[in-house]
Amino acid sequence: MRWRPHHPVHLILGLCVWSIWFVVLYGGLSVACQLTPPEPQQGPFNWLNALLWLSTLVVVGLLLWAARVLWRAAPRAEQPLGRHIGVTSAGLYLVSAFSTLAVAMPVLFLPPCI
Repeated sequence: MRWRPHHPVHLILGLCVWSIWFVVLYGGLSVACQLTPPEPQQGPFNWLNALLWLSTLVVVGLLLWAARVLWRAAPRAEQPLGRHIGVTSAGLYLVSAFSTLAVAMPVLFLPPCI
């Protein structure tokens, strides 16, 4: 099955990816803080924050890639509804990428297990 850029599922897929990432980020943070918390003296520069930031960058990269693909595919749609779905979905993927970065910003400045 190939990936269809004008499918309506893209209208919700970006926000679903963001919400799953949100739960995994803070759920994983809570579990890691219970099992093997980093030393408080390290501040925000520790293995847990690095792992959380790396996962954030991967998710943002995927969301931006999807937005770019849909933005480029929108003008090639055969019907106006396909163009609308492509452009709107691209915008929603961008909003999801921005939201992912905004929610992950404390990882850069705060120690994880306070």
